[in-house]
Amino acid sequence: MMSSYQTLAGEGHGEIVIQKSRFLADALPVATEADAQAFLQRIRNASRDASHHCFAYTIGSNMGIMRYSDDGEPSGTAGLPMMEVVKQKAVCNCCVVVTRYFGGILLGAAGLLRAYTQSCALGIAQAGIVTMEPTVSLLCEIAYPLWDSLQHAMKTAPVQIRHVEYAASVSFSLLVREKDRTDIENQLTQLTQGQIFCLEESTSFQAWPV
Repeated sequence: MMSSYQTLAGEGHGEIVIQKSRFLADALPVATEADAQAFLQRIRNASRDASHHCFAYTIGSNMGIMRYSDDGEPSGTAGLPMMEVVKQKAVCNCCVVVTRYFGGILLGAAGLLRAYTQSCALGIAQAGIVTMEPTVSLLCEIAYPLWDSLQHAMKTAPVQIRHVEYAASVSFSLLVREKDRTDIENQLTQLTQGQIFCLEESTSFQAWPV
């Protein structure tokens, strides 16, 4: 399985005002170029009267696809600075759009570069960043008398407990990063004195807080 990568936790929105110009930053995790283009079009439709819709997006866990646009701003003052922010944050599979409403005062190349850089960084910060890591889902089953102590112990462990079902015994799905799997399985065995059954359900990329 491929190595971990960072992406946005969700959709983010921020705004800054510089010399009467408004810069609205919108950021979204995307999986394909079609997703990025659809997001860009959504922003354009929502603010048709804006002066510019500059953007930067990356696709692929290795940023194999990178696209950006100044959308009419002086060359190199918007899209490229935004892409540099995305690269510096090491955020993959994401799209950031900065919408500008011109306030009547020219900012100059240096001023535009700062404005778009700050706006892009704000959009990413508002969206939040998570690490997508190779993760194993284990289907586990345990007797009721051991459930409370297991729950308590797992609160401080790097795991996620999901889909708990109570029947003759307690069954649940346990998400654990591949790199932590051996340690976690050893902890579970020691905690329950071997009285736990675990079966691998699947492996996938899952979000873990940075």
